[in-house]
Amino acid sequence: MTLRNILIHPDPRLKKPCAPVTRFDAELAKLGQDMLETMYDAPGVGLAGPQIGVMSRIITMDCTKDPEPRRPMILVNPEVISSSDETSTYEEGCLSIPEQYAEVTRPAVVTVRWQDVSGAVQEETFEGLWATCVQHEIDHLNGKLFIDYLGPMKRQMITRRMEKLKREIARG
Repeated sequence: MTLRNILIHPDPRLKKPCAPVTRFDAELAKLGQDMLETMYDAPGVGLAGPQIGVMSRIITMDCTKDPEPRRPMILVNPEVISSSDETSTYEEGCLSIPEQYAEVTRPAVVTVRWQDVSGAVQEETFEGLWATCVQHEIDHLNGKLFIDYLGPMKRQMITRRMEKLKREIARG
């Protein structure tokens, strides 16, 4: 497995919709494992293909907390097929927008259909942090970031901070 570099906002790849995955092979399985390793190393609870420059509809997530056993999930071509009218608000962050957090309101419960790395169709209903995470990661596949739910002033402030961070990283 290989740790992948995580793109930092602003990056045009983070704003582009991703293509569906059509090839289910060893390369896809390795990508999924690399994404999980990268996500755990960051550390984070979710990661989407575009965050590592892969413009395909694949996400990984694991919202377990110690001492629960890990539950690594790789979701290919995920889609929300139903969502509750009830909402919940979580303070969200993003590996592509490090150390920036904001409250985002989303449906509290969602049912998601996806394919696993072998192409088999899966379906599950998520709630709590799992529901927030899967919606956040699917947003990435559609070119949307959690800061897009914020007002323009807050979004611009966070974007300026990320531009400064990228300059500092470039300087070494």
